[in-house]
Amino acid sequence: MLTFRDLKASEIDCRISTVKSNGISLLLYKDARVDQNVLDEAVGPFNWQRSHEVIDGNLYCTVSIYDAEKGIWVSKQDVGKESYTEKEKGQASDSFKRACFNWGIGRELYTAPFIWISSSNCNINGTKCNDKFEVAKIQGASIKYCYGDEVAKWNKEVFQMLKSRLDKPYSCFDGSCNPEHPTHWLKEFLDNDELDIYLQRYTIFDNPFLPSEFVEQLCKEYEGTIYYDRLILGLWKRAEGAIYKRFADNPEKFQCEVVEELTDDPEHKQFKKDDIVSIEIGLDFGGNQSGHSFVARGYTDDYRDVIGIMSKRVMAKDANEDIDSNMLDQLFCDFVQEVIDKYSVIKKQGDYVEYCNVESVYYDNAETVLGNSIRNAVEKKFPWIVVRKAKKATILDRIRCTVRLMGAGRFWITKDCKSLQTAFSDAVWNKDVKDKDERLDDGSTDIDSLDAFEYTIERDMRDLIEEVEDV
Repeated sequence: MLTFRDLKASEIDCRISTVKSNGISLLLYKDARVDQNVLDEAVGPFNWQRSHEVIDGNLYCTVSIYDAEKGIWVSKQDVGKESYTEKEKGQASDSFKRACFNWGIGRELYTAPFIWISSSNCNINGTKCNDKFEVAKIQGASIKYCYGDEVAKWNKEVFQMLKSRLDKPYSCFDGSCNPEHPTHWLKEFLDNDELDIYLQRYTIFDNPFLPSEFVEQLCKEYEGTIYYDRLILGLWKRAEGAIYKRFADNPEKFQCEVVEELTDDPEHKQFKKDDIVSIEIGLDFGGNQSGHSFVARGYTDDYRDVIGIMSKRVMAKDANEDIDSNMLDQLFCDFVQEVIDKYSVIKKQGDYVEYCNVESVYYDNAETVLGNSIRNAVEKKFPWIVVRKAKKATILDRIRCTVRLMGAGRFWITKDCKSLQTAFSDAVWNKDVKDKDERLDDGSTDIDSLDAFEYTIERDMRDLIEEVEDV
């Protein structure tokens, strides 16, 4: 497995993020030249390449690395944002850096601590601060006081470096976190009796500022999951067993029907077809030992209900024939058509589609060639459907969002989602990984269908969670 080294302090730049009267916050970032150097070091200058293309008016960068063992180029892609100066150059650089993030270069910046500089240590002029800051200088700094939030999400080396800078007899560090797995490096630090540590433990019930109704609802949502032990009870517990235990124990409880008109005394929860305001379809590409997975998901108004509409899984390779890109295009377009025919609200004028609530397709951005082929095929047959790359949010964030939806009674699944139902029922934590939470992905469970479903909700997770908290 290809891995990249952590960034050096000298390779991390600081940018002022916010300016307030009492201080400033800093944002950490990397320069594109750092990515180039890390790639050269890891795979050699002749074993990686970059290319750019404009898609829907946005500039994308593809970073490809040569897999000598398989004799193929493996690519990952992302889109760039405009800069205030040198628009095209800024987009090219940003898309390159983002594509490198997808490969794992500099990903530790995502878990960097919140950096706050008080006004006594910088020069604030109204809404501006022209001071320059360097991460490398922290290594030589002497820190009197430091506060850190969500410390368990930090990189261990960052914590160790900050700790070494608390070099005064009166130096102090205050931090807070939610527990993680019991072998986490922070847990080992906190359990060291030889260190001068004052540790306070709380449960959610100790917070006097949370409304009782909110606490009750949160307990219900996380009941039976690892998140209940950690976020509700404040325990350092290992993630093991079924991920979606509530679903696995009783899939029938989550069954629903999508109908033209509601009926009296239905066997399952019913939704009117007209109440589904948007349908998106996720596509995850499989390898030789897995399958291509298609999942259609529907929303009711204001993200209230999340409905698994239809799913299908086809093996990427079987005993008879390989599924090439042309065949995959046809299979996927047939799936989209089936979703439209059975579950969509569509208005036509002749052959022209004036409206259809099947709106978007999200595909695995690691497969550029297959993704472009799917985009061309879908947009040719269904020109109103927008085909986009999946955002690829962290798997744990996607899992936690889905768990909360299930616990809040807002996740449903139709009879046409057999593969997705099986995937949720079979999903388990990897018991062989000791130092982090990891979903088992050894071919024994259908991870592809889970990914495909998660691609359809990941861009909306903030709105979905906010809606949870309003219920």
